[in-house]
Amino acid sequence: MVTKPARMYSRITGPAYTRKEFMGGVPYPKITTFVQGNQKKDFPIEMRLVAEEPCQIRHTALEAARVSVNRRMTEAAGLDYFYLKVVPYPHHVLREHKMATGAGADRISSGMRAAFGRPVGTAARVYPDDVIMIARTDEAHAKELKTALRKAAIKLPTPCKVVITKGKEIAGSLGI
Repeated sequence: MVTKPARMYSRITGPAYTRKEFMGGVPYPKITTFVQGNQKKDFPIEMRLVAEEPCQIRHTALEAARVSVNRRMTEAAGLDYFYLKVVPYPHHVLREHKMATGAGADRISSGMRAAFGRPVGTAARVYPDDVIMIARTDEAHAKELKTALRKAAIKLPTPCKVVITKGKEIAGSLGI
């Protein structure tokens, strides 16, 4: 089955559908690692990726954003010089009507007009000013971290901003 475009699932409509014990066949989320890098070191600079609009972020988009930041920072700094945490967990189960996925979906019978749908994936619901990612690094790699978070924001269905929460004076002196 072909994956539908993310724009079909990005709007928040209706109550959350999260009780997996009552439904069968919910696929596991693609994102499995939520914390990466050096967790023990106290870094002087902390940045956060913050959502500006309400939306649902599919588990595949969260994984793509995580991989993007991890790859860029691993190449630039190495695993010992940054910390990354993905905050939202994809609890909300996405459903779709299987008959409406193939060719000729515009001519499905009206008997299934309000079909409930089968689980096809999961998503995390975020609202304005919710933190999506928390990242920390040292002065030498701060500019690269900000670039990495901006690149990760492109992969998400909501506009995001990078906020420096710790070490603003250090980042200001670096021109970030």
